[in-house]
Amino acid sequence: MAAKASIKRKSSKDEAPASAPPANPSLKRKSKDEVPATAPPTKIADTRKSSKDEPASKRKSSKEEPSLKRKSSKEESPEVSLPAAPPAKKARVAKPALPPAGKSTATKSKVTKAAAAKSTVTKAAAAKSTVTKSSAAPTKIAKATKAKVIINQAPTRRLDVYVFGEGSNGELGLGATGHVIGVKRPRLNPFLSAEKVGVVQMAVGGMHCVALTRDNQILTWGVNDQGALGRDTTWEGKMVDADASDDGASDSTSDTGLNPRESTPTPIDATCFPPETIFTHVAAGDSMTFAVTDEGTVYGWGTFRSNDGILGFTQDSHIQRTPLLLPELKRITTIATGDNHALALDDKGSIFAWGCGQQNQLGRRVIERTRTNGLVPREVGVRRTKFRSVACGAYHSFAVAKNGKVWSWGLNNYGETGIAAGAGGEDAVISTPTQVSQLNAYAIAQIDGGGHHSVAVTEDGRCLVWGRIDGMQAGVKLDELPVEDVVFDERKKPRILTKPTHVPGFKATMATASTASCLAVTADGQAYSWGFSENYQTGQGTDEDVEVATLVNNTAVRGKMLTWAGAGGQFSVLAGLAGVDTTC
Repeated sequence: MAAKASIKRKSSKDEAPASAPPANPSLKRKSKDEVPATAPPTKIADTRKSSKDEPASKRKSSKEEPSLKRKSSKEESPEVSLPAAPPAKKARVAKPALPPAGKSTATKSKVTKAAAAKSTVTKAAAAKSTVTKSSAAPTKIAKATKAKVIINQAPTRRLDVYVFGEGSNGELGLGATGHVIGVKRPRLNPFLSAEKVGVVQMAVGGMHCVALTRDNQILTWGVNDQGALGRDTTWEGKMVDADASDDGASDSTSDTGLNPRESTPTPIDATCFPPETIFTHVAAGDSMTFAVTDEGTVYGWGTFRSNDGILGFTQDSHIQRTPLLLPELKRITTIATGDNHALALDDKGSIFAWGCGQQNQLGRRVIERTRTNGLVPREVGVRRTKFRSVACGAYHSFAVAKNGKVWSWGLNNYGETGIAAGAGGEDAVISTPTQVSQLNAYAIAQIDGGGHHSVAVTEDGRCLVWGRIDGMQAGVKLDELPVEDVVFDERKKPRILTKPTHVPGFKATMATASTASCLAVTADGQAYSWGFSENYQTGQGTDEDVEVATLVNNTAVRGKMLTWAGAGGQFSVLAGLAGVDTTC
């Protein structure tokens, strides 16, 4: 926005990568008793057999075809008078009178044919009417009985939300006044009260956040320059230069000049969605946001960026400022986002990717001159493999198969995909999904990617790290790492960790990675952090890098049951179960 031009917003997540009808049978049927008008009298007599002489398979009940039922000769012709006699004798005596009877029989046959034809036409018309009614019925039934198919369930546990790190662009959601710029340690966000608001799930983007509440609202806050918040945040108030504040800005109680409509968690207008839409999951990237419904449909807003600037949100929308239904995605269960790409997993275990594909993060070739084709979600092809989870780094992607194997693709110049080949090369990429053999020995429960490094948690609670480590992303003392697992820079400093390495000291349930730092949550509800801390994103109260994984411990989170962590460009978020005290 023009009014925000004076704010200098710089997210480290914006840093460009190093490489940047058959015929009706009834019309053909003839009665076996039907006699042609031109048939000789002798043949008529021959065909009058006793039913006892007729094979059982050819006998027909008179109830079956009443229109073809023969009448007695008394009824057939008043001109012929025959004595009462048994049927057999009647047939023999009737021979001299056959000529007139033949005439009567022919007349009767014509009438019978006409009646049969009329009956056939009537039946055909009735059949046609039945077909017409039958074909129309399904449409009415479908409209009247269409049921909502639910494949996802919304979370229900209310969460307390704690924020820390850089807040000069409203990304902490602490409002526009008070101590909101640089928060050194975790702080309970009062605008996200578990009792009054009830956040049940949330996601962190580069410089914005999105949260789902128990009453089905979607809250957003942070930078909205390219529509990431999905709502109008126009404000005519004064702005201040973020660089003009000194270290004491975090202690100031004066007006910060922040846009309150950006810096305060606010719901997206419910009229943007069809009535009775229920949300179950939200996700955020650098400048885009997504929401998944209980039926597996997906809404999104914002935009994707490329190395050259804004790429677009869809092929028809440059910047999408309000929620838009993405019709290509159906029966989706979860979404993961990188800086400028996204992965969606459906209920059958298939993966769809879209966004910017300049670093092969979509798992398919995207031609530069038609790069907007990448904005259309396409399935990521891995033969005979179905997946249970997906994750993204800034420019790389992960998928965990149902058999536990991990696959990755995308930028790999720091070995961030977990594939050592090419690590350290300026243009190293993994162009298509490739199995990460180094993780085959582990049962991976959860995985995530950062700027140029990655983390994973095993089913037995081990936290693993690999990729770039010159910002202390390893979580262990660098001089203790095996030399054979490290790539050194020209100054002989550790730069890349090529092998997934265990971070000791805690048993994790989940972990996340930011641009150059990491956070992990343990089974007993505590959090550990390490890595780049210039903007206090580690929550340790220091702007010095944190080399070894360290417990995040202050009065706000001490004794709380933390269950989730999220890492933005220069800030972090922790969430824990509301009303649960682990000290009791």
